[in-house]
Amino acid sequence: MGDEAAKGLDDMAKRSGFINAPRRPGFPTFRVLLTARQPLRSLNGAAFDWTSGARMSRDQRFWRGAGLLLAAVGLSLAVAAGDGARTAARVFEIVAFGDSITAGFGLPLDEAFPAQLEARLKSEGLSVHVVNAGNSGDTTTDGLARLDWSLAGKPDLVILELGANDMLRGIDPKIIRANLDAMIGRIAASGAKVLLLGMRASPSWGERYQHEFDRIYPELARAHGVTLYPFFLEGVAMDPKLNQPDGLHPNERGVAVLVDRVAPYVVRLIGGRS
Repeated sequence: MGDEAAKGLDDMAKRSGFINAPRRPGFPTFRVLLTARQPLRSLNGAAFDWTSGARMSRDQRFWRGAGLLLAAVGLSLAVAAGDGARTAARVFEIVAFGDSITAGFGLPLDEAFPAQLEARLKSEGLSVHVVNAGNSGDTTTDGLARLDWSLAGKPDLVILELGANDMLRGIDPKIIRANLDAMIGRIAASGAKVLLLGMRASPSWGERYQHEFDRIYPELARAHGVTLYPFFLEGVAMDPKLNQPDGLHPNERGVAVLVDRVAPYVVRLIGGRS
């Protein structure tokens, strides 16, 4: 194993980028020098003197240099693998932002919609954290006033569920629309995705109010290009077996139905398999 072999390994190292490779932030620069005129330094800084006579043969010098080169390659691959593992393990932050239906009025916190949704997503192998940002009694005006606080943590997805209390109080649909429009805009500007949960008006407010209210959610979803789940209480509203005695708020079983229906939308938005 002579000078030509050593030169060939030297050329291979240069092509691979491990000789005088640029420094990566947070990691040392490894300089693998395969010349016979400079001392080769190990990772702990100790020098191997290649000019000290016959104590180290040309073959020994070659294999020592090759070993250090392979060690540097292995370390770089390990670092890359570690980066990939950290990316794969990233937790998706989801904020469920709404009123008493989101908050879990009348239910233990671990039976509320955010908690049941998180458990469902984790059972599908997804790494998620769902924040319960529901506040009982909130209108869209209330939600707009406190939205920035919920966006401070830079969530990946916001599930927006507001408007039912506005409707129950007969608030002008134009105000509801303006508030929801502003909230969707702020969420999108923060970098988070939006899942808009629609509501429907009670017929008791009259046909005109019902028409103006019901069109808010699909029109805003189209205008902003966000995902719409048309009616959050689909399959649960008006069913005594799935609601609490007040007839308005889902019980544990009712929340489970909501989660079954909404979860596939969430999975698609965060890049899951479903």
